[in-house]
Amino acid sequence: MKSYFISGTDTDVGKTYVMSGLAAAFRKMDIDIGVMKPFAAGTEQKSGFKSEDIQILAKAAQVNDPEQLLNPQFFSIPASPFTASKNLGVRVDVNLILDSFKKLSNMHDMLLVEGMGGIMTPILKDYFVTDLIKAMNLETIIITRSRIGTVNHTIMTCNMCKQYGIKITGIVINNFDSGYSPHELQRDLEEITDVKVLGIIPYIEKITIDKMMRHVEENIDLKLLI
Repeated sequence: MKSYFISGTDTDVGKTYVMSGLAAAFRKMDIDIGVMKPFAAGTEQKSGFKSEDIQILAKAAQVNDPEQLLNPQFFSIPASPFTASKNLGVRVDVNLILDSFKKLSNMHDMLLVEGMGGIMTPILKDYFVTDLIKAMNLETIIITRSRIGTVNHTIMTCNMCKQYGIKITGIVINNFDSGYSPHELQRDLEEITDVKVLGIIPYIEKITIDKMMRHVEENIDLKLLI
């Protein structure tokens, strides 16, 4: 089975929740699905995993893998790994990330890896999310939103993937904020980028894993991803 890197056109486009829906849907199909978020940042939770995103993803995939594999590096400030390393005085360890990725890949039949921020979020001075995707040798699914400005962000994201030689499996439009008509957006993005839109996730009030899973099942042909 294929594994995928879930990337976004920006931060806060819904990568974690869309990925949780995918993970839960694959688990429902009796697929041994694993999840990973190499870098996470923000306020540390008082209980459970340090990262709330990892808490959501692990619950969706129903995994009990060690936190150090699911999220090898956590930064206690909302910043890119590059900026966090400067501000906190910590070292970004790409080899640790890749070693954890290899171990998780051997533990599960399929693995979903969530990126941090956008595709060009800096990990090191000269090493970006794109470089990490290349090192993992994964195809990517791009999560975008529907608000005005998303066409520009999505085109740039697709172009950078192509420049780095990263295969794009498709785009998921997460319609959680107002702006473009999602179906018109799908039409325009497919014509301009020549990348297929895998599906449109409608607005969800009070997001839960179960709700996201149902919308993923209804709007994305999961068999194409297996």
